[in-house]
Amino acid sequence: MLDETDKRLLSALQKNAHLTAQELGEVLNLSPSQAGRRRQRLESEGYIQGYTARLDPSKVGLSVQGFVQVTLGVHGPEHGRGFVSMVSTRPEITSAWTLTGDADYLLRVYCEDLSALNTLIHEILLPHPAVSRVQSQIVMDQFKRDAPLPT
Repeated sequence: MLDETDKRLLSALQKNAHLTAQELGEVLNLSPSQAGRRRQRLESEGYIQGYTARLDPSKVGLSVQGFVQVTLGVHGPEHGRGFVSMVSTRPEITSAWTLTGDADYLLRVYCEDLSALNTLIHEILLPHPAVSRVQSQIVMDQFKRDAPLPT
């Protein structure tokens, strides 16, 4: 169970994962050692799954962000596993979800340009034996970045 101090610690780390134990202690009104122990416990219990750097896609040459809905025509377990396996190998697919509704999967993709998105759709996704339909939406503007989880 998370107490209020744990929730405040998680919130602070989502805003700035570089906080030292000293800085966390100041935010939480704890000693640095207490703050550090709490962080270690939350890491070991799996509340904190890791630390990453958030990159600016345009600065690393990824000018197209899109969402791709994929509908499978064949729903056997081996086809689903094969599709999931293929998705996991594609670096331009940064997130993937299984859905209810018309589409079976939603993929978030970042590509260098429209040509690269076209290649992903027509040469990678559509030729997969389980895929029957692909529908893409290109992001025009992202006015809210991926936000921290509510704690």
